[in-house]
Amino acid sequence: MKNSDLIIVDSRVLPSVFGGVIKAKELIATGKAENTSQAIKMAGISRSAFYKYRDFVFKYTDNDTDNISLSAILSDKAGVFSALTAVLYECGANIITLNQGIPVDGAAAVSITIKTDGLNIPLEALIAELQSVDGVISVKAV
Repeated sequence: MKNSDLIIVDSRVLPSVFGGVIKAKELIATGKAENTSQAIKMAGISRSAFYKYRDFVFKYTDNDTDNISLSAILSDKAGVFSALTAVLYECGANIITLNQGIPVDGAAAVSITIKTDGLNIPLEALIAELQSVDGVISVKAV
């Protein structure tokens, strides 16, 4: 399907089966349902409706507005990465992606994308908190 074939429609004007399909897909993805049969039963839709619409109905989320990428250099010491992610958790950041390179000359580059809509402190304060972690050489928003 090309992007030009996509439309966004307010769910309040759609038949409830579409919401049921989305709910069933979420139940499967989160593990709250063990299988498709259980998910469609929990969502209150028919098996035929699920299979008819599952590849065409998606929940829209604006992923770009609340995401920020961070670039960090960490010392090659045990626990530094864990301490960094603990601070992110404590400050309400949700890690979307992360990539840590192999340490070279005692330091490793780390790239982290976080969702910031749950932050309980300003972004500048978060970066300062991350920089204060023992073993963190530098952190910056990119």
